[in-house]
Amino acid sequence: MSQTNIINKTSYLQESTKFPSQLPEQQYQFPATDIEEETDADWRYNPDKIIAYYRYRPLRVIGRLISIVIPFALLAFAVWRDKITNKSVINSRKRAAKLREILTKLGPAYIKVGQALSTRPDLVSPTYLDELTKLQDELPSFPNEIAFKFIQEELGASPEDIYAELSPQPIAAASLGQVYRGKLKTGEEVAVKVQRPDLIRSITLDIYIMRTIASWVQNNIKRVRSDLVAITDELAGRVFEEINYVQEGRNADKFARLYGYIEEIYVPKIYWQYTGRRVLTMEWISGTKLTNIKAIQAQGIDATHLVEVGVECSLRQLLEHGFFHADPHPGNLLAMPDGRLAYLDFGMMSRIKPYQRYGLIEAVVHLVNRDFEALSHDYVKLDFLTPDTDLRPIVPALANVFGNALGASVAELNFKSITDQMSAMMYEFPFRVPAYYALIIRSMVTLEGIAIGIEPNFKVLSKAYPYIAKRLLTDPAPELRASLKDLLFKEEGFRWHRLENLMRNANNSVDYDFDKIANQALDFLFSERGQFIRDRLADEIVNALDNVGRRTWFNISTSFRQQVGLAVQETPVELREESYTVKHLKNIIGILQQTPGFDPTRIVSLITKIITKPETQQLGQQVAEKLTQKIAARLIRNLLLDEDKTIYDNNSSSMRNIKAQQPVLPPVAAMR
Repeated sequence: MSQTNIINKTSYLQESTKFPSQLPEQQYQFPATDIEEETDADWRYNPDKIIAYYRYRPLRVIGRLISIVIPFALLAFAVWRDKITNKSVINSRKRAAKLREILTKLGPAYIKVGQALSTRPDLVSPTYLDELTKLQDELPSFPNEIAFKFIQEELGASPEDIYAELSPQPIAAASLGQVYRGKLKTGEEVAVKVQRPDLIRSITLDIYIMRTIASWVQNNIKRVRSDLVAITDELAGRVFEEINYVQEGRNADKFARLYGYIEEIYVPKIYWQYTGRRVLTMEWISGTKLTNIKAIQAQGIDATHLVEVGVECSLRQLLEHGFFHADPHPGNLLAMPDGRLAYLDFGMMSRIKPYQRYGLIEAVVHLVNRDFEALSHDYVKLDFLTPDTDLRPIVPALANVFGNALGASVAELNFKSITDQMSAMMYEFPFRVPAYYALIIRSMVTLEGIAIGIEPNFKVLSKAYPYIAKRLLTDPAPELRASLKDLLFKEEGFRWHRLENLMRNANNSVDYDFDKIANQALDFLFSERGQFIRDRLADEIVNALDNVGRRTWFNISTSFRQQVGLAVQETPVELREESYTVKHLKNIIGILQQTPGFDPTRIVSLITKIITKPETQQLGQQVAEKLTQKIAARLIRNLLLDEDKTIYDNNSSSMRNIKAQQPVLPPVAAMR
């Protein structure tokens, strides 16, 4: 940032110690900010300062409440009157326009509520949807004189001195600012975003009212166990970040650094020398809103695929780096002519801690696999339940809620359906919604709303699971390794069908390839944490080898009997088909062959790598010992028991009665 910008920023911070900024300094003053600390303290959300200011201004608060309640009450009365007079259809367009006008007049906080509703065609009728969509970038603009004055104050020069071209009027106006199209002296086309005046005053007053109501509800309504004040503070904190364009620029740069490598994602460049707290200059992006399906299809672009790209990117934001775009409404997502998805407006971003990210992945896996006991523990990890909560009554409640709602497959549920089902159950049990989760819900529900508008049958979970499967198979994090172990291993043995399901789904995920899964699998298998899997793998190998050996011996003996004219025995049931393990191993080999990046020549190097491991030698010894024990046990039983004995084997699916007088040895399974 230039020296001029630093001087202007210092001036602003000194001015912002007056709260709101238009009030005389003697009325209320905050401690001065040390610019050298680079803390930007005066634009960060501070509820104590807001409470301290408005607590002694009840008339202003009451006046704002009246200005909020009366318009909505009058609109509700008009809608009710239309209903009883059978004029709802005739007047619906008029009422929808009135709602948009009310939200616009009430300011940024209410405009954002309208923007969120504008993405939910499953909640809002088409007439209201059309009007609310205008809140995304068709709001009334403020005068150019004010905008150009802000440019002069923030950048230290007039717009004519900075830009070679600047549109005479804003091309779009949103809740917090308006955008001009321009061109730099060096020729680059840019979008110049200028903040609305007097934002601090309107935002802080609405936040104070919402926080006061949240506090009253939380303290007086016992059924509400969530920390509504913390949720309000989380949302307010993000809004305060959004009104500082320097922070938005930082967010854009970080977003590009973390997710710009994805081929179908594009993040515009920030021109820092022309950016300040109230002015942001960024690369101009030509594109079409995702909701304008006809225009997108006319360019030969698959709109549904772009939404899938957006879902994949959102999952990476939530679960990979924990830095996510919390305001993905259609005005902030553009389909570019080359088929890429461009993200705009990085003011409202949020962060998720590592344990929360892993907890969400585990919860999705347990939900998809209907492991409701594990899911109840996930809610403890994610701070929905306290560690001392009795989970016993919650497990059947989860099974009942999701069992009824999921039907044939969890992947067929949409995100909103899940949250609705959970909301109903949370009233019955001591659930509380953690503050960080509010923005996740907002982001995912908004994105799903866009998707439903394009493809009514779109299901976020079914599109998300390939990414989840890939993370489980390739992420070395201890939390996910433990989750994978719990998913694949149970008392009855290795659940091959789940491994197959994970691998099939992972094949549909971006940047998933054979080398990645092979290397990660081998690294984990031969690590100290993989000892449990090696032990169970030894059992599976023993069973498979034993089954193959028995089938081979039976075939040889049958052939010999036929040649010498002896009676041929009927093939035992357990030998008529390939073993359970062998069949699944063949399936897995087939899936691996379909994995991106599969190369048969790589198998040789992998086998070489496996053979040289000391753990492989130990595994071989385990297999040899267990196989020897198994064969010896069977031989002893065959010698001691009569011909009409019951042959028990862990591969057998049937059993005949044993004579009471016959000696019975322990089953092989007990001798391992």
